[in-house]
Amino acid sequence: MVNPAAEAYKRQQVMTATPEALTLMLYNGCLKFIDEGIQHVNAKDWEKANTALQKAQNIISEFRITLNMDYDISHQLMPLYNYAYDRLVEGNMKSDTEQIKEARNIIKELRDAWAQAMKKARAEKGTKGTQGGSYVG
Repeated sequence: MVNPAAEAYKRQQVMTATPEALTLMLYNGCLKFIDEGIQHVNAKDWEKANTALQKAQNIISEFRITLNMDYDISHQLMPLYNYAYDRLVEGNMKSDTEQIKEARNIIKELRDAWAQAMKKARAEKGTKGTQGGSYVG
């Protein structure tokens, strides 16, 4: 059962988050869905595994679509996103948790790097949050 107060809180967090914070939320959501997919594959619950892994794939697709290719880093991120996406698709089709875990490792590294970049940006600005800016990753 869904808690209406918790849902309202989550919705408010998303609506008031900076683009940087939203990116971090998406990375975390992607990892959550990959973990759920792995659990469901191990439990041989193919339908739930497929649903969870497709949610992770959708997040990666969103990352790819929204990359600003004016930045050099975007040209480095795109192949990583493509590879992680392909590992999820293959892992999902073959129920191969090793391929799914390979995708998870890539997304986790990108998430961790993003979180570090956010910390560094906050420290440089001397604020508790970053404001505005162009989406890169």
